[in-house]
Amino acid sequence: MPQTTPIPPTQPANSATPHFGLIIIGDEILSGKRADKHLPKVIELLNNRGLSLAYAEYLGDDPGRITAALQRAFASGDVVFSTGGIGATPDDHTRQCAARALGVELALHPQAKALIEQRMRDMALEQGKPYDPGQADNLHRLNMGVFPQGAQIIPNPYNQIPGFSCARVHFVPGFPVMAWPMIEWVLDNHYRACFAKNAWLERSVIVFGAMEATLTPLMETIEHDFVGIKVFSLPSVDHPQYGRHIELGVKGDPHAVAGAFAALLKGLGPFHVKLGPELVRC
Repeated sequence: MPQTTPIPPTQPANSATPHFGLIIIGDEILSGKRADKHLPKVIELLNNRGLSLAYAEYLGDDPGRITAALQRAFASGDVVFSTGGIGATPDDHTRQCAARALGVELALHPQAKALIEQRMRDMALEQGKPYDPGQADNLHRLNMGVFPQGAQIIPNPYNQIPGFSCARVHFVPGFPVMAWPMIEWVLDNHYRACFAKNAWLERSVIVFGAMEATLTPLMETIEHDFVGIKVFSLPSVDHPQYGRHIELGVKGDPHAVAGAFAALLKGLGPFHVKLGPELVRC
């Protein structure tokens, strides 16, 4: 039998900045019916707080795959945002899969119940109808507040139907208008201590007339000499502005980037390549 001990509530992040991950759930994304907007937005929300996204995963509405992905998320200790599949229609499986991944039972969350009932009262009032809590569709809507035992709610400023958190995995709807402010709320209320700890700077230069294989030893030397700095190479063959080129750069702690970038530029000298504009991103 599954255990029923409530899972630990979300804790404020400690001094060790966690990795941040994203799971995007929905057949409509994988089939192309809808374009995903969550990935660039979550990257933006994290970057605005000096944080970065470590990985992302797309899943269809497959309970087995969702459960397996959530098991990995819970075991990782990472902060993971999961979007989609928390409604109460037959193609919504995320709530059930989260409980299965944790080995706990599902239960109607009392605070979620109160919020959903208030939403139903407001809807009845807007429609000029009496509110009947025993009406079949109203009873069905309560399923949206059935979460794994021990979950905490995530407020939804759009329509008050909450999401939920289990440890460091946070579940929000697939609708951007709801999901994005809910993700911001989680970050600002649970991970503020991490803000700016992953602050980074990126400096690069456009390089013409070079091959990546030729530049690889230089890249390896820079990473060896500047601990914590990542060197990147982004080749392009048909860029609308620069044509065939390589964007070569370094990224990491702003205090270390200046020295690493200077060493990179100096290291390019013997290759007698043509350099284009320098780029800075933060």
